[in-house]
Amino acid sequence: MSEDVLDHHDQRLVAALQCDGRLTAERAAEVLSLPLRAVHRRWAALFGSGTVRVVAVPPRGSLPAAMTLRVKVLRGKAEVVAKALADRDDIPFVDLSAGGDEIGAILLADPGAPHRLVFRRLPATGAVTSVDAQTILHVFRTADQWRHDVLTPEEAAALTPAPTGGASARPDGTDRAVLAALAEDGRASAAAVARATGRPESTVRRRIAALRATGLLRTHVHVDARRLGLAVDAGLRLQVPPGDLDRVGRTLALHPAVHGALATTGHTNLHLAVWLRDLPGLYRFVTRDVGALGVTTAETVLVGRAVKRPGS
Repeated sequence: MSEDVLDHHDQRLVAALQCDGRLTAERAAEVLSLPLRAVHRRWAALFGSGTVRVVAVPPRGSLPAAMTLRVKVLRGKAEVVAKALADRDDIPFVDLSAGGDEIGAILLADPGAPHRLVFRRLPATGAVTSVDAQTILHVFRTADQWRHDVLTPEEAAALTPAPTGGASARPDGTDRAVLAALAEDGRASAAAVARATGRPESTVRRRIAALRATGLLRTHVHVDARRLGLAVDAGLRLQVPPGDLDRVGRTLALHPAVHGALATTGHTNLHLAVWLRDLPGLYRFVTRDVGALGVTTAETVLVGRAVKRPGS
């Protein structure tokens, strides 16, 4: 295993943050049976080095319409095109294939209106040989829902905030300001958010508690999966019979390797993003987990470099 892989305790502390991005060190120490000083020290190293970042992500109900992009490029030109895509605010996700001739991306766009990037700019670029754009119909799993599989079910349950059942109200201006401040640092203190927003600290503290209770404050832990011992990053495009799409999508979204699962238009109608320890693990996933579900076609693309990911 690479020396860059985090040790077991650090990996468990990362997984604990995935359960609750604003988890206290006291609670983490209690559930994971670690000395409190060790939790403080390890988190300080992880956050201070930039190895781990916790950011707030938009409420699910506010997510815009989106499309998947599969951009084929001439060899030697992929880096330039990938950077140009990553520089766009409406593209939160860009991957470069291991072969260096394909870019996968997510474009936030209204599928009901022709998009200039898809229909004009990319096709007119000399380095681009083809563009395939498909509308996302349903999201089964997003990156913020993925959990590194190093905690027991009991530990994960103890670390995950219990739903309060409170009514989810539409966020007002103060809520949006608080969420915007937490988008850079999801663990920022109420005092820091108050300074950033100009709101009283007591108000911010109440709003953060209310946003957490109603599920409007969601966090995502950004960490390079290779530091967690997951050396293989891959995308799968599956063809699933329409009557089985929902069942297969929901089943695969629960797999520990899957950090993204989307139903889309097009010939391949289920897209997966997976992290696994090695190629034999990927083979087992494709042949056993995917193969057992009645999938008719499975195309696998290895990711050479994640150019842009949520939270990066």
